[in-house]
Amino acid sequence: MRLRVKPLKRKDAGSGLASIDREAMRELGVSSGEFVAIEGREGRVVARVWPGRSEETGRGIVRIDGQLRQAAGARIDDAVSVEPADVEPAERVWVALPENVRLQGDIGSYLKDKLSERAVSPGDQLSLSLGFGLLSTRSGRRLPLTVVDTEPSGTVVITGETELEVVDRSRDELSIEADGPIDAGAETTGESPDVTYEDVGGLDDELEQVREMIELPMRHPELFRALGIEPPKGVLLHGPPGTGKTLIARAVANEIDAHFQMISGPEIMSKYYGESEEQLREVFEEAAENEPAIVFIDELDSIAPKREDVQGDVERRVVAQLLSLMDGLEERGEITVIGTTNRVDAIDPALRRPGRFDREIEIGVPDVDGRDEILQIHTRGMPLAEDVDLERYAENTHGFVGADLENLAKEAAMTAMRRIRPELDLDEEEIPAEVLAEIEVTVDDFKRALRGIEPSAMREVFVEVPDVSWDDVGGLEEAKSRLRETIQWPLDHGDAYERVNLSPAKGVLLYGPPGTGKTLLAKAVANESQSNFISVKGPELFDKFVGESERAVRDVFDKARANAPTIVFFDEIDALASERGSGVGDSNVGERVVSQLLTELDGLEELEDVVVVAASNRPELIDDALLRPGRLDRHVEVAEPDEDARREIFEIHTRDRPLADDVDLDELAAETQGYTGADVEAVCREAATIAVREHVEAEAAGEESDVEAIELTADHFERALEEVSPESAAEFDAGPGAGGLDDVLEGAEGDA
Repeated sequence: MRLRVKPLKRKDAGSGLASIDREAMRELGVSSGEFVAIEGREGRVVARVWPGRSEETGRGIVRIDGQLRQAAGARIDDAVSVEPADVEPAERVWVALPENVRLQGDIGSYLKDKLSERAVSPGDQLSLSLGFGLLSTRSGRRLPLTVVDTEPSGTVVITGETELEVVDRSRDELSIEADGPIDAGAETTGESPDVTYEDVGGLDDELEQVREMIELPMRHPELFRALGIEPPKGVLLHGPPGTGKTLIARAVANEIDAHFQMISGPEIMSKYYGESEEQLREVFEEAAENEPAIVFIDELDSIAPKREDVQGDVERRVVAQLLSLMDGLEERGEITVIGTTNRVDAIDPALRRPGRFDREIEIGVPDVDGRDEILQIHTRGMPLAEDVDLERYAENTHGFVGADLENLAKEAAMTAMRRIRPELDLDEEEIPAEVLAEIEVTVDDFKRALRGIEPSAMREVFVEVPDVSWDDVGGLEEAKSRLRETIQWPLDHGDAYERVNLSPAKGVLLYGPPGTGKTLLAKAVANESQSNFISVKGPELFDKFVGESERAVRDVFDKARANAPTIVFFDEIDALASERGSGVGDSNVGERVVSQLLTELDGLEELEDVVVVAASNRPELIDDALLRPGRLDRHVEVAEPDEDARREIFEIHTRDRPLADDVDLDELAAETQGYTGADVEAVCREAATIAVREHVEAEAAGEESDVEAIELTADHFERALEEVSPESAAEFDAGPGAGGLDDVLEGAEGDA
């Protein structure tokens, strides 16, 4: 029967599977685990059947990976003929490894485990992960393997009974079948790179847009003729570094089977007059001779910057040459140009119009599902331990781009390899196969790898998501519930907000005496909402150069937008956004920063999934305009804790400390009237210090004192209370503008 080809799920790529919809399986008379032959335009392949997703039932779809698509000569959305195949079990199979891999011992059984239940034919080129590819000088983690011969001949399935033998590459009879595919690893200009759609994770929508722009005009130009329009000619992929822009271009070039010309920006620049332009012309001329073709320009901003911003003459001439090649008097033909950049605003505006780069596609930072897909791709061939939960790592890696996640997988693998390195004799030419079979990547390897990797999209402003939960915050129930409502609910219940057409609050101001737990609340909400967390200490944004402080504010919000959902936390915001008109002799930098903050919070550019949390113990100093609805529109007082809250705080700070039986937390909570959370923490710390002091002094006096016997007694707490007095709270109560915020808010409401 005829079925339509679609890409396979990422984690199953390279396993020789064909996922067929259940109705088609019934019609073909095959069940899960049996084999089918798939025939495309250029070849026939045999694959093991797996039932497709339930939502695809009756749609006539077969999903196969890039390896099988290439072997059958079928592209995505092509119709292929599928029929049941009778595959005999193999008695013996001979395979050849590349020359640069040296292994000793029973490598056959190791490979047999990897190829178990796989259908193979003589001459097949398979790609396996063999010890993470670290034993090979080739780039990439997977290793090519050639099937030299099988017994019986033809297509066979490798079973537990099959004898698998690795033959020497130097044998004459191998040269016919194995030389070509194994040595064709080097990528040269004009060749399609070996990347398939299954190697691109978390970018399904973007990939679909690129395919629509590039595949359709090349495969069905008659569609555009019928509509009476010219097909699109250029795609500009932009986004943070490491998100997969170049990877998409390479995958599309490979899957379309088009001629592929690559221009690496700085390479074509030359010191001789006119040579740079000539090199550009040559690339387009070669592409025109090999239509349909894709010209791929990596780092476009390096060869086509804004002409008014550059000093040199060369860049201007190169931009002009590129403009005339892309949209000049000469017909361009079937040449599609793909450009990539992570500085889209640095590109000459003349290139960013229809007819040149018709469509600009943003390749953003992946979300949780995207990160999960990317991790599955990069751990596809890894011997993972059973307790490794990739979904958990996908949830904990906010702000990580594809390159960071690849690095995470690689570092975890390297950590696993370090464990077996003592068993390896590095002077030996060959590595024992038993050592390879023992390698396993565990949860600890991933934990260690994660510690050393910062997300590249937020490297300048990245702050580790704090390890503070709601359980670490004593009392403050009102403040907690307001923060949950403002920050967590819009992320978790977005559909409810849409239903009532409610826009989430832009910002929250936490105000109250010092030490009541404002910063602690911000840390807890960042952790609980599983958001990226950018912390800004008020005064650090100020700079002596005019315009730099405002730019620093702008950069913070740009980063926050690119890595949403994000919480931007301004600690001590009164130092950054004080009342305008009060500055004396400070070159008005404070006023300009306030203005920049106001436009970022409530300007023409919308803040999507970005919430600002600000903390201050001097709310009367903050500029009125910042406190009105639409900016910091929720004001949450973090007041002194009452008796119940103080008891809860005592419980939190004595949770991991050895308490004597005579310590009564209720009594301590009653005694500490007027103490803030920080004061209570200081009392607990002082009591612990007194206990340690007694132990050390007893040892110094020659008395016996067992560390295990140290306990915090009621006497220790009494002495600690004498040492720590609630001075900070008293100062706040007595200080100027004690009722501060109420007056400010009244004024703001009046203005509104």
